[in-house]
Amino acid sequence: MARDIVYFDLETQRLAADVGGWNNKDRMGMSIGVTYSTAAGEYRIFGEAQVQELIDQLRRADLVVGFNHVEFDYAVLMGYTILDLAEQVPNLDLMVDLEKEIGHRPKLEAVASASLGVGKTAVGTDAIKWWREGKILKIAEYCAYDVKVTKLVHEYGAQHGFVKYVNRFNQEQEVPVNWSLE
Repeated sequence: MARDIVYFDLETQRLAADVGGWNNKDRMGMSIGVTYSTAAGEYRIFGEAQVQELIDQLRRADLVVGFNHVEFDYAVLMGYTILDLAEQVPNLDLMVDLEKEIGHRPKLEAVASASLGVGKTAVGTDAIKWWREGKILKIAEYCAYDVKVTKLVHEYGAQHGFVKYVNRFNQEQEVPVNWSLE
């Protein structure tokens, strides 16, 4: 049976300022979660009512790949579960891995634009604005695109042994990575 790598991202209903700060991510609420499973070969979109299905899929994965998902997305999911997904699920957090190499947290946009020539379609605060406006499909499209970009960045790094990013001085740099797809 093929290994199931699940790429994952979620968007929230509220800003950190709405819930008393970044220490209360579990109060931010998930608006939309999106996964891409390599075993199933498909994207899945989860609303808040399906959060348990999302958690179940993450728990079944052979590897969950995301960009800042361990510290952020899993913390948001703690509002729905007592499970410590960071401990119970094999994870590859691309941002954390890159932070170890370059000494700061790069943005997905900086890595994707330099490595792939494509960027993100919006920013996370846009998704919260769309939530407040009831534009759920727009959130789902944005989140699914972020999952796709994360998957492409991971595959690029696995294939080439490095990814590129644009640093704070607007210079393109290469970062070695060891992101096997096996």
